[in-house]
Amino acid sequence: MNQNRTCRCTVVGAGSWGTTLAHLLADKGHETTLWAYETELVARMKTSRENDLYLPGIELAPGLKFSADLAGSVAGADMVLLVCPSQVMRSVVSGLIEHLEPGTLLVSAAKGIENDSLKLMSELLEELLPTRFNNRLGFLSGPSFAREVAQRIPTAVVAAATELSVAEEIQEIFTTDYFRVYTHDDIIGVELGGAMKNVIALAAGVSDGLGFGYNSRAALITRGLAEMTRLGIALGGAAPTFAGLSGMGDLVLTCTGDLSRNRSVGIELGKGKKLAEIMAGMNMVAEGVKTTLSAYQLAQRLEVDTPIIEQMYQILYEDKDPRQAVVDLMLRDLRPETF
Repeated sequence: MNQNRTCRCTVVGAGSWGTTLAHLLADKGHETTLWAYETELVARMKTSRENDLYLPGIELAPGLKFSADLAGSVAGADMVLLVCPSQVMRSVVSGLIEHLEPGTLLVSAAKGIENDSLKLMSELLEELLPTRFNNRLGFLSGPSFAREVAQRIPTAVVAAATELSVAEEIQEIFTTDYFRVYTHDDIIGVELGGAMKNVIALAAGVSDGLGFGYNSRAALITRGLAEMTRLGIALGGAAPTFAGLSGMGDLVLTCTGDLSRNRSVGIELGKGKKLAEIMAGMNMVAEGVKTTLSAYQLAQRLEVDTPIIEQMYQILYEDKDPRQAVVDLMLRDLRPETF
């Protein structure tokens, strides 16, 4: 594998993760442009070499370019990395399709399920893009806090694609001495793990906010993994995928790490704050809030038993008291432990 091959890369979305991956690519030597919706942020990044809004305190790679021109950013790119929030993915991709080169590699690093359509990002992209891109799609997921990657802390993730050659191409582009990329062929499992872990992390945060201990968190992580696996299998994913980096790995990280935005939202809910108040104080997206709605509706449609997701939905969207949600979880009908 030639990890020294360079390419022209465009990263669409300048949140903490998009900025970090653009920084990594540019630092590796790829000709990289970071596109942001916020024109004022772009202007500041050009001057300060820092994303003061989403990744403060990190000096960005000298070769990294910044742009607010979506069409100009993706035109001629060898790879376009999509790191915008899942709920705006449709509008962003619709705005760049006509500017893509026929052979462009498209990689999604977004973790979510679209509201209303209940589609994973892979399904959404296949709907929007011309068929010539079907074998040029890949998905990057795994346990990876943006700030730690930006600080060169060793991290391992997964690149999933239908064709192994595409996954290996992504692997080659991204791998560094601190960022290791494995390949996978289970797109549905990899994507669903990345989306669902945010919902379970909200629940783990609620548990922490209520003052519960490690026993409670361990139970939520384990039974949350069971729910993720059941739903993933119902969608066509493979059970072993959920024992890997994009499943268990990302779940453990997001449910336990202090850098987890979703866990932080859950903690505040557990302390008694209302969702609107919590979200008003955040400038970054907690994907799990909207993904909870999609995940709950998807489970209902597929008739998959997901009690933690159901209780999290009721807390977020029906204003259920978190303590009552815990009681209802604990007093469910007794049953064997199964996945």
